Amino acid sequence: MPELVFFSGTMDCGKSTLALQIEHNRSARGLAGMIFTRDDRAGEGKLSSRLGLVTDAVEVGDGQDLYAHVVDHLSQGGRVDYVIADEAQFLAPDQIDQLARVVDDLDVDVYAFGITTDFRSKLFPGSQRLVELADRVEVLQVEALCWCGARATHNARTVGGVMVVEGAQVVVGDVAQSPDEIGYEVLCRRHHRRRMTSATSRAAALSPDVLPVTAD
Repeated sequence: MPELVFFSGTMDCGKSTLALQIEHNRSARGLAGMIFTRDDRAGEGKLSSRLGLVTDAVEVGDGQDLYAHVVDHLSQGGRVDYVIADEAQFLAPDQIDQLARVVDDLDVDVYAFGITTDFRSKLFPGSQRLVELADRVEVLQVEALCWCGARATHNARTVGGVMVVEGAQVVVGDVAQSPDEIGYEVLCRRHHRRRMTSATSRAAALSPDVLPVTAD
């Protein structure tokens, strides 16, 4: 039976790499897929991984009906044997419903990939709807690591290396931004709660609790 599967995890856990691997494996067997994405780091209409792999995709816009898009493709003689939706956390809840309808009404597998929670540890609306509707939720087993070496479970937004907890839910950035730009970092729960990033931890280590006293 076709399924709606949600592959979730933090940043750096290989979600987009797995999406590209699924695309490669199925296309190599002669299957035809449709790839949706939104706000990918490589730019509009791209699905990319941090390993440097990239492929073309359909850039999803606000209010776009994903079910209608698939049906329109089929009605024009195209094939869709599976659907991949990357950056699914950025999709609206009704767009997740449309993906579920692709599974139920068209008998097409849908593989959705996304981050579950935002930089404030709050569920993205798209991810919440996926958890509610998916036939399976798969937590990716490639563990991203916090700067302390513990398993990273939370995504942090940083400005100049300092963690911030206010702002718009969606601000496109990456883990490889320069220190003065908006960026993201994966942290364990302990250091997310303490708002301690790799940059602020280094600053703390370089600042002794007691200043040295020198004799005249």
